[in-house]
Amino acid sequence: MKKIFLLALITIVTFSCKNAKKEQTTEEKTVEKPQVKLHVLDGGSILVNKLEVFSQDTTYTGQSKQFSDAYYVISHPKGNLMWDAGLPETLIIDEPFTEPSGTFTLHRKDSLKNQLKSIGLTVNDFKYFALSHPHFDHTGHANELKNATWLVQGNEYDFITNDSAKVKDPDTYNSIKELKNVEKINGDHDVFGDGTVVIKYMPGHTIGHQALYIEAGLEKPILLTGDLYHFEENRETKGVPSFNYNVEQTLESMEKFEAFAKEKNAEVIIQHSPKDFKKLQNLLKK
Repeated sequence: MKKIFLLALITIVTFSCKNAKKEQTTEEKTVEKPQVKLHVLDGGSILVNKLEVFSQDTTYTGQSKQFSDAYYVISHPKGNLMWDAGLPETLIIDEPFTEPSGTFTLHRKDSLKNQLKSIGLTVNDFKYFALSHPHFDHTGHANELKNATWLVQGNEYDFITNDSAKVKDPDTYNSIKELKNVEKINGDHDVFGDGTVVIKYMPGHTIGHQALYIEAGLEKPILLTGDLYHFEENRETKGVPSFNYNVEQTLESMEKFEAFAKEKNAEVIIQHSPKDFKKLQNLLKK
């Protein structure tokens, strides 16, 4: 009789433990991620007069193409992140400006201050700032974010701030020199520690080039390309610009990017694509 009682007791305890584990697992699975809000803001426009610079060969010789320029605000319960910084605000002028080489005609319509005001923020409301990479069309108002923590790949930071770089490329250094609160990262980086906003290391365009993954409560997560791709055909053909830091790394990053986008079923947004700029605006209105 005692044996029967013990067996029954063991069965009840085992069953209860299994149920408890199931309930715990179910609870863990149903934990909601924090609400994240995404804004896409206008960083200017770029008319590429010599599209051939975006190829390793003569594919686009004689062609031109209109690019958009954007920067992004990601609001998370743990703080705000700004991604990229558009064109320099010195280009907020009456007429578009064609730079000396004739490759680009540039124009910026509105300031950082005005656009942030439209979404109820100021430059002092940012905990973090990050650049996909430090080219002039992404660093425009970077120095205005001097109170934020700059999240940057360690190799990128060292590459653009060493003594030699300051002499050879002073414009790049000057565009970020006010950013003193620096957090060097190495590879992928989960910004808020919950998987909702993740910097993805995608080197090649520059030594420390990055893309950004965002879960913003939309039907699909958003995956910003940085300048891994510049326009749709560029993505389809895996075209590599003539000025990229490393062609092989770029191609490897493209493979890694596409695999990640597929894994997450992400909505890929090519940052310089006017079409994708409008698409993201429309997605965020829903």
